[in-house]
Amino acid sequence: MKTRIPILKLNEVLIVSIQWELDDQTAIQFQEDLLNKMHETAALGVVIDLTPIDFIDSFIAKVLGDVINMTGLMGAKVVITGIQPAVAITLIELGIRLNNVMTALDLENGLDKLNKELEA
Repeated sequence: MKTRIPILKLNEVLIVSIQWELDDQTAIQFQEDLLNKMHETAALGVVIDLTPIDFIDSFIAKVLGDVINMTGLMGAKVVITGIQPAVAITLIELGIRLNNVMTALDLENGLDKLNKELEA
């Protein structure tokens, strides 16, 4: 059975807390699940919490960058929270730019930031 990353809906926002290191298959499944959930719920924003993730490889980094770009194409704002130093370094070294993406230190601050952005 495939492991799936839970995607919670809170008002018009989807919350994703990735709690374990991703393998390639789980990352692809997450991408598909998140985009389908966005379509079903017409979510206006997504918070992706990466706090427990200490390391990502190049494939996972690419999928994460793609998910963020696809989410934007579907009209939602994105906040990434809890990026660890090694993950930030990997994203930059691989040339993955998170343009137009808000970041926050933790999930609570990320939700606050996204809600203020959606109210504007």
